Amino acid sequence: MTLKPADPESGIRFRRTDIGGRGDIIPARWDRVVDTRLCTMLGNDSGVTVSTVEHLMAALAGSRIDNVDIEINGPEVPIMDGSSAPFLFLIECAGVTRQAAPRRAIRVERAVTAGDNDRFATLSPGNRLSVGFEIDFDSAAVARQELHLDVTPASFKSDLSRARTFGFLHEVEHLRSIGLARGGSLDNAVVVSGDKVLNEGGLRYDDEFVRHKMLDAVGDLYLAGGPLLGHVQGKRCGHQTHNAVLRALFADPANWSSVELTEDTMRAPPRVDLPLAAAS
Repeated sequence: MTLKPADPESGIRFRRTDIGGRGDIIPARWDRVVDTRLCTMLGNDSGVTVSTVEHLMAALAGSRIDNVDIEINGPEVPIMDGSSAPFLFLIECAGVTRQAAPRRAIRVERAVTAGDNDRFATLSPGNRLSVGFEIDFDSAAVARQELHLDVTPASFKSDLSRARTFGFLHEVEHLRSIGLARGGSLDNAVVVSGDKVLNEGGLRYDDEFVRHKMLDAVGDLYLAGGPLLGHVQGKRCGHQTHNAVLRALFADPANWSSVELTEDTMRAPPRVDLPLAAAS
């Protein structure tokens, strides 16, 4: 996979170099999501797909990259270590160019929700991106975890980028039995067996599980077509819910607006977040 600079207002685009022809371009947009089982998969009108885009999209969001062409010679983004950190490191090594065009953001004007009382995601108005997530698993290794974070390049790098995807050993064994997750290992995921983490060295954060769920949300929501200005409240949700809440947002033009993103906007004080129990 190779990331190449793109012209202003080009957006983020995947190009399958193993396909060739006119049908090899896949825009990285919410309305191009064709599957959300286990990961986020994008597709185009020609039926060409690329999957597991969420960790790379999160790294692009955390790096404030708006325009990039991503050349990839297969149907799936490399999993790396299961986090965004390797992508972020390589982007920092390559450097980022400031373009002679204003950045634009998607500002949430009215609250929208996808899901139900047990599993939901809500987008509500705010002057910068902030995320509040809650997860709850039966395993004592995960249990209930909750975290609220204002997402900036600095906080994304320090607080989210290194959080790895995770799964349970019995689920991995089942997926392999039906021909999936063949590349999954302790090198690219946190694996939980019963109430124990099997990875040598343990966790990178005490609450790495909820941080990875937030990382996924940052990546999935960057498929809005630009940075979001608003608060994301999530409870036990995943890729499907992230896409559903974007579809709810864009279902009504009154729910959102496109605004020029200035440094003053980015320095604005964060909104006051409601507790998870108050979300609806």
